[in-house]
Amino acid sequence: MNTPARENSRAPENSPARKWGTFAICLLVALVPNIDLTALNQAIPHLSADLEPSSTQILWIADAYGFALAGLLITMGGIGDRIGHKKMLLIGTAVFAAASAVTAYAPSAELLIAARALLGVAGATLMPSCLSLIRRAFTDPKERTAAIGAFSGIAGLAVGLGPVVAGALLEHFWWGSVFMINVPLMAAALVAGAVVLPESRNPVPGRLDLPSVPLSVLGVVGVVYAIKEAAAHGLDETRIYPALAIGLAALAAFVVRQGRVAEPLIDIRLFRRAAFAGSVTTNMFAMFTLVAQSLIFSLFFQLALGWSPLKAGLAGLPGAAGAMIGGAALAPPLINALGRARVVAAGMLISAAGFSLYLMIGLHTSYWVMLPAMLLAGIGMGMAMTVTADTVLASVPKDRSGAASAIAETATELGGALGMAVLGSVLTAVYRSALDLPAGVPAPAAAAARDSLAAALQAAGHLPGTLAAQVGAAAREAFVDGMHAALVCSAGCAALVAVFALVTLRNVPKVIEETEDPEEPELVPAP
Repeated sequence: MNTPARENSRAPENSPARKWGTFAICLLVALVPNIDLTALNQAIPHLSADLEPSSTQILWIADAYGFALAGLLITMGGIGDRIGHKKMLLIGTAVFAAASAVTAYAPSAELLIAARALLGVAGATLMPSCLSLIRRAFTDPKERTAAIGAFSGIAGLAVGLGPVVAGALLEHFWWGSVFMINVPLMAAALVAGAVVLPESRNPVPGRLDLPSVPLSVLGVVGVVYAIKEAAAHGLDETRIYPALAIGLAALAAFVVRQGRVAEPLIDIRLFRRAAFAGSVTTNMFAMFTLVAQSLIFSLFFQLALGWSPLKAGLAGLPGAAGAMIGGAALAPPLINALGRARVVAAGMLISAAGFSLYLMIGLHTSYWVMLPAMLLAGIGMGMAMTVTADTVLASVPKDRSGAASAIAETATELGGALGMAVLGSVLTAVYRSALDLPAGVPAPAAAAARDSLAAALQAAGHLPGTLAAQVGAAAREAFVDGMHAALVCSAGCAALVAVFALVTLRNVPKVIEETEDPEEPELVPAP
C-alpha cells in the first residue's frame, strides 16, 4: 500500500515541466549514440592512416559496438526493469562518456576495439531506459504517441546528422574529435538526469536469472555475426554456419528457459499479444528495407559521385528530415483518422514508392531529382516505425517496458544486419555481373575491381590515365546497376511489410489504454 508521502512524491512526474524535461534528456541521450554510429564511417579513413589497423581490425572497429549492443539489449532491458531505468540511464551515460574519451585518444587499434565494445555495452542501457522513462512520464495515450513520434523522428534525424557532424569535425580536427564530442553532451545529460528524471522500474522486480544472460548474448551475437560474415564474404565462408548454429541453439535454449523459470529475463507471454508480436516483426522488416539505403547512398555520394564526407552527409539529410516529419507530425493524427494498421501500411507503401523513385537516379542525375525519393522514403519509414514503437510500449505493462523495448531494439538490430547482408549481397552480385572492364586491365587490378567499387577505384589509381578513367567509369556504372537492384528489393519488401501490418495489427485499437494485466488484453478492432 502506498503512503501519502509516496503518492505526493509521484505527483511532479506528471507535471508538464517534468514530463518534457524527461523527454529532452532522453532525446539528448538517444541523439549521441545515433550520431556516433554513422560518424564512425567518416572517421575510419582518418584513424586508419594514424593507427594502421589490419583489415580484420578495421572490421572489428566497425562491428564491436554493434555486437556488444545487440547482445546485451535484452539483458540491460531486464536489469533496468529490476533496478530502475533512471539508475540504468545514469550509469549508461557515465560509461558512454568515459568510453568515448578512451576511444578518442586510443593509441592502438586493439584499445580502440575494446573501447568501441565498451561503448556498445553502455549503448545497450540507453534506448530501453529512454523509452521506458518516456512511457512512465506520458500517461495519456495520445500524449504518449505524440512524444514517441517526436522522439523517434528526431532520433532518426540524428542518424543523418552523423556524417554532417563528423565531416565538419574532420575538416578541422583529428579523427578522435568525432568521439570526444560525446563527452560534454553525455555529461550534461548525466547532471540533468540526476535532478529531473523520475524513476521507472518493476515494483516487484524479482531476481535476475543469471543463466539466461549468456544464452541471450550468445544467441543474438551468434546470429548477428553469421549474418555479417555472410554479407562480407558470401555464403561460402565456413565460419558462418557454426556461428549460426550456436546462435540459434542458444536462442532456442533461451526461449525454453524463459518459459520455465519463475522469474525470467523476459516474459515470453508478451508475444501472445498480437499488438506486441506484430509490431516487433513489422519493425524488424522495416529496418531490413531501410538500413541498406543508408550505406548505399553513402557509397553512391562519396565513391560514385566523388563528393566529400561533409557534402555527402548534407545530401542525405532530407531523408532523415522526412523521417522526423513522418514520425513526429504525421503519425499521431493519422492514427486517430485511420487506425494503427492502416498508418503502418500506408507508411510502408509510401516508402516503397520512394525506393522505386530511386530508379531514376544515375551518375548524371541532378540532386534535386533525388529529393522526392528521399523525402517519401523517410516520411513513410517515420510513420511506420513511430506507430510500431508506440504500440510495443503501449501493449505491455509499464513495469515490463524496459524488456519490451529491448526486444524491439534487438529485433531492429537483427533486421538491420539481415538487410545489410541480403541487400548488400544483391548489390554486389549485380555489380559484379554488370561490370564490363576494358581490354588491357592487368589481372590483379581486374580482380580488385570485381570485389567492390572502392577496390575498383583504388586499383584504377595505379593504372595509366586513359585506362584508369575507363575502369573507374565502368565500376561506377556497375555500382548504379547494383544499387537499383537492391532498391527494387527494398521496395518489394516494404510493400510486403505493408500487407503484413494490415493483417497482424488489424485488431489493435487506435488508443491503447494502460494495462497491468500480464495476460492478453482485450482489444477492440479499429474502425
